[in-house]
Amino acid sequence: MKKIAVFGKSGGGKSVFSKKLSLATGIPFFPLDLIEYSKSGEKVSKDEYLQKYHDILNTEFWIIEGFGTMETFIKRLQEADTLIYINLPMRIHYWRVTKRLLLSPFIKPEGWPDKSPMIRSTYNCYVHLFGVAPKFWNANFLKRLESMSQEKTVHHLSSTKELNKFIEQSMQPEAKK
Repeated sequence: MKKIAVFGKSGGGKSVFSKKLSLATGIPFFPLDLIEYSKSGEKVSKDEYLQKYHDILNTEFWIIEGFGTMETFIKRLQEADTLIYINLPMRIHYWRVTKRLLLSPFIKPEGWPDKSPMIRSTYNCYVHLFGVAPKFWNANFLKRLESMSQEKTVHHLSSTKELNKFIEQSMQPEAKK
């Protein structure tokens, strides 16, 4: 595991998982939202985003979490040696998006820019979960992902227990002591 792509639906815990995986493996973690958005929560220019993104892709080790654009998502799947698809039950995704909104005045969401517009972002997450997610993150996507397992390591994690087990199994030997 040198280049790891972590992806899935909104509210799946991708940022928290990726941060824990980074701590367990020593591989640098790059949340796409922090590349795609400025600290004020506004989108950066496409050129700036692509430059930062390609700079990361060209490093030897990375964990990149999130989706970005379709173009960068496809490129990341090609470049990664390890693909991790977080696909929890939908009720958990809905609950975590709601919980993130409710806790946001007290706790900054992991992997989000400092001044993210939480209400607008939460609305966009619900639109994604109700509209886009069933059309994109579906059985056909899973089949295409599994077809990549000839060239890459592919993990389909579908429960919190599986997420935690993956982190534990990924720990560096000295971190397990």
